[in-house]
Amino acid sequence: MANTSSAKKMVRKIVRRTAINRDQRTRMRSSIRTVEEAIASGNKEAAQEALKNAQPLIAKAGRKGLVHKRAASRKVSRLAKRVADVS
Repeated sequence: MANTSSAKKMVRKIVRRTAINRDQRTRMRSSIRTVEEAIASGNKEAAQEALKNAQPLIAKAGRKGLVHKRAASRKVSRLAKRVADVS
């Protein structure tokens, strides 16, 4: 248990930051899932629109350190390739 006032403050900050990170990660994963569902349905327009919405969320997660920046770039790249291949 935290004893010093600075340790108690750090605990409060960690709790807030964890909640923010969890929310951002959930939004990112949901947007990826939306793109994948549109790809699976074969609807290219919906997939392109979903990718357009997902791309900034994934990039922001990479910038903030939620996922590694190269992992974020790789996710966007792979999704874009799959959307382009939808007939």
